Amino acid sequence: MSSTHKVAVITGASQGIGAQLVRGFLDRGFRVVANSRSIEVVASADLLGIAGDIADPAVADRVIGEAVEAFGRVDTLVNNAGIFIGKPFTDYTEGDFAAKISVNLAGFFHITQRAVRQMLTQGGGHIVNMTTTLVDQPVKGLPSALASLTKGGLDAVTRSLAIEYADKGIRVNAVAPGVIRTPMHKPESLASLAAMHPLGRLGEVQEIVDAVLYLESATFVTGETLHVDGGAHAGHW
Repeated sequence: MSSTHKVAVITGASQGIGAQLVRGFLDRGFRVVANSRSIEVVASADLLGIAGDIADPAVADRVIGEAVEAFGRVDTLVNNAGIFIGKPFTDYTEGDFAAKISVNLAGFFHITQRAVRQMLTQGGGHIVNMTTTLVDQPVKGLPSALASLTKGGLDAVTRSLAIEYADKGIRVNAVAPGVIRTPMHKPESLASLAAMHPLGRLGEVQEIVDAVLYLESATFVTGETLHVDGGAHAGHW
């Protein structure tokens, strides 16, 4: 099926930032392919939900394959799927390590490789990786070594792929959020989490969506990591 509509693939799309990204791209007139382990399997004129673990190469094959079958193309991939496990470094288990590598790195690798192959046949596309401001500005009292190991890899590969594919019309960028107000944070923790940002507040989900959509429209921007973190990456305060 051919399509004149742009098509976005979004991982980790069942709740929080991912679910709002789906809505944001639909509101921009995109057709959207949404993936997560628990997402509702839907198929409509503008939205295709595909359940499965994005770390599984077969799921990555299915997501890109069904995107092309249903909508004819893949213009944008947002690698939103990810997990955070905060522990002192020596307390991490082999299971913690395997889980982080699986979702944060393998989940990026398989779907991105397949998306790039499709974008090359179309003459261009855009990839956005979701990282974390902790890559640039670790916080005392918030141990995050595995986040730095995995999301730091995504930060670095953003620039590598941006250079590798710039002459093929494929842009690659990243968004690095600070702490965002979502249901995963307990109400009693919100004040202390807000204090981690120089602006003195939590980020909102819509602010992350706005950042991704800015990068989508900023066609002269590639290799960029856009920090949406209330100034946390700028230094100590």
